[in-house]
Amino acid sequence: MISEITLAGYAMYYEGALGYELEEDKLGMTVSSGSVTLQKDAQNLIGISIGGGAPLCPCLYVVQVFDNTPAAKDGQLASGDEIVGVNGQTVKGKTKVEVAKMIQAIKGEVTVHFNKLHADPKQGKSLDIVLKKVKHRFVENMNSNTADALGLSRAILCNDGLVKKLEELEKTAEMYCGLIEHAKRLLKATFELSQSYKTFGDVFVGIGVREPQPRASEAFSKFGEAHRDMEKFAIKMIRTVKPMICDLHTFLNKAVPDTRLTIKKYLDSKFEYLSYCLKLKEMDDEEYSYAALQEPLYRVETGNYEYRLILRCRQDARTRFAKMRSDVLVKIELLDQKHVQDIVFQLQRFVSAMSKYHSDCHSVMKEAVVFPIEVDLSRSTLTYDHSNDFNDDDGDEIEEGEEAMADRLNTEPVDNNTGLIDLMTAD
Repeated sequence: MISEITLAGYAMYYEGALGYELEEDKLGMTVSSGSVTLQKDAQNLIGISIGGGAPLCPCLYVVQVFDNTPAAKDGQLASGDEIVGVNGQTVKGKTKVEVAKMIQAIKGEVTVHFNKLHADPKQGKSLDIVLKKVKHRFVENMNSNTADALGLSRAILCNDGLVKKLEELEKTAEMYCGLIEHAKRLLKATFELSQSYKTFGDVFVGIGVREPQPRASEAFSKFGEAHRDMEKFAIKMIRTVKPMICDLHTFLNKAVPDTRLTIKKYLDSKFEYLSYCLKLKEMDDEEYSYAALQEPLYRVETGNYEYRLILRCRQDARTRFAKMRSDVLVKIELLDQKHVQDIVFQLQRFVSAMSKYHSDCHSVMKEAVVFPIEVDLSRSTLTYDHSNDFNDDDGDEIEEGEEAMADRLNTEPVDNNTGLIDLMTAD
C-alpha cells in the first residue's frame, strides 16, 4: 500500500499534478545563467553527452565534454552544468533523448542556454574517494591472478606504458650508477699511479743531478723527466674524465629523480581520476536499482547535485591526468634522447681520453730508451769515502800498549810504607 502511494505521488510530481515541488538541494553550491553558441562539426555534433531529465530528474545536465569537439574548444560548457534551453526553446520536463534529438535536428550553429555550476572540487574529494585511491594503489601492485582471486579488477590499470617506462628508467639509473663507481675507481687508481710516476721521476732526476758523469747524468735526468711527463699525462686524463662523472651524476641525481617524481604524480592523478569514475559508476548503479524498484531517490529528485559535483570533479581530475601524462611522455622522451646521446658522448670522451693517455705515455717511454747506462764507479759519487774507515794497524798498536802497561804493573813491587810516607809528606 505504501509503495503504491509513493509511486503514484512520484509520477504525479513529474506530471505537475502535485501542488508543490521539492526544493533543490544544491549542497552549498551556486549557479549562474549563461548561453553559448557552438558551430557543429562535420559529424553534426557539438561534443557533449546529456544526463538526467524526465521522468526521474527535474533537470538535464552535461555529463561529459568530449575532447577536440566544438564544446571542448569553446570551453564554456563543463560537466555538471544544467541545460535549460536550446535555441531559445525550454527543455523543462523533456527527456535526455528528446533534447539530444533537438540538438541534432539543428544544422550549423546551436545556442545552448545553461546554468553554470560553481563547485569546489575539494567538496567532492570525500573519504570514499581517498579510500578508492588507496584501493587502486593496492591493486596496482598485485599481479592479475592475485587480483582475480580477491575479486578485484585491475584491467583498467594494466598495460600502462608509463609504468613500464619507469621500470626501464630504474634499470638505466642502475647502469649509470655502475658506470660512475667504475669511473671513480679507475680515476683513483690512475691518480695513485701518477703519484708513483712522480716519485720515480723525482728519484731519477735527483740521481741525474748528483751524477758527475755527463752521459750518465743526462740518461738519468731524461728517464726521470719521462716519468714526470707521464704523471702530467695522468693528471690531464683525470681532468678530462672527471666532468663525465659530474654529467652522469646530474643525470642520475637530478634528471632521473625528477622524472620519477613526475611519474608518481601522474600515477596519483590517474588513481584519483579512476576513483571518481568508480564513484560515478556506483551512483549510476544506485539510480538504476531505484528505478528498477520504481522508488524515488532523494538526490535525483532534488536536482542530482551530488552526482553533478562528482561529474565536475571527474572532469577536473581527467584534465590533470591528461596534462600529467603529457608531461611525463615529454620528460621520458627527452630523457631517453639525453640518455642515448649523452651516454655515447661520455663513452667516446672516456675512450679517447684513455687512448690519448696511453699513446702519450708510450711515446714518452719510447723516446726515453737510455738503458744500459754506462757509469764509471771509480769517478762516481756512489764510490765510498774511505777517510773515516776503521784502521786495523792502529788497533794493534793500542792493544800492544795496553799489554805492556799490564806487565809493568805486575812486575814492580808495591811498598805500602812508602805510600804512607808520601801521603804524609803530601799532607
